[in-house]
Amino acid sequence: MRSVTCSMGVSLDGYIVGPDGDFGWAAPDDEVFRFVTDEIRQVGVHLLGRRLYETMLYWETADQDPSLDDSMLTWAALWKALPKVVFSTTVSEVQGGNTRLASGGLAEEIERLRAEPGEGDIAIGGPTLAAEAAASGLIDEYRIRVHPVLVGGGIPFFPRSGRRVDLELVETRTFGSRVVWFRYRVTGPLDSQVA
Repeated sequence: MRSVTCSMGVSLDGYIVGPDGDFGWAAPDDEVFRFVTDEIRQVGVHLLGRRLYETMLYWETADQDPSLDDSMLTWAALWKALPKVVFSTTVSEVQGGNTRLASGGLAEEIERLRAEPGEGDIAIGGPTLAAEAAASGLIDEYRIRVHPVLVGGGIPFFPRSGRRVDLELVETRTFGSRVVWFRYRVTGPLDSQVA
């Protein structure tokens, strides 16, 4: 069965976006960018919320940008070819040949994708969609790039849901830029009684 993964950059104090909406501090250096590119090669389909979809639209035509280097062109080609499903109540049409709007709820979409033959992980991106998946117990693995910065507030990586989730550390890696990557597997069911 295909795994559902959530992979994002996060500040040391637990935020994916700072209080002013900035996430420039999470821009990867060359080493981390190569790693993220290798990570996306393992994805079979990417589920996105509206804001992440709109942010990532650039990569659908980035191959036409003459200023991009080879590593960014490689990323653009991988992203463009990757099947994507957008969850939105405000977007009625999506761009990109391999992008479609979700036809049902998140749990139903994941169940359908898991039942289909296919390779690669089901990746979830965007804080709102990831929070919904986490609250419903749909995430199998968290892949977190912790950046050495305290941003003091903003959008948290982990929503305050009052639920406990047991995790097993599977792998770590430290980059030259002091970014540390953690891969955790969900090992226990959600416990809604824990505050």
